[in-house]
Amino acid sequence: MRNNIRVERAVLKMIQQQLADRVGQTINAMELNKYVPSTVLALKIASVFGKSVQDIFILEGSDWIR
Repeated sequence: MRNNIRVERAVLKMIQQQLADRVGQTINAMELNKYVPSTVLALKIASVFGKSVQDIFILEGSDWIR
């Protein structure tokens, strides 16, 4: 899964720490696609940006294979 967190932060001129403070979780690992957030955290992040979860987090082909 990839995400648009960095892009959305740039639109709002928000640094990682500001987003982290708002959602109660560090952001760096998510932006580097090394951490997949919980549903609650994904919803919080999307809410901060005023977007849907699907606008922020994008499934990739390999996410469908288990």
